[in-house]
Amino acid sequence: MQASVHEAKTNLSKLIEAAERGERVVITRHGVPAAELVPARKSKVTFGSLKDKVGEMPDAFLDPMSEEELADWGA
Repeated sequence: MQASVHEAKTNLSKLIEAAERGERVVITRHGVPAAELVPARKSKVTFGSLKDKVGEMPDAFLDPMSEEELADWGA
């Protein structure tokens, strides 16, 4: 499906629905393809998914770095 920029502004909701159904929606400017609407990707991140899979944080994790450690980081 193709739509001019003007048509896209007028019918954006319908074009989004078409893209969500899997239709290829191309927006043209003066007859030349300028953009393509695609459905948004669903997030694959699930909060808390690493719970009980990551080891414990060492007690010294948040301690300031030593001069030697800072030098290793180039600071």
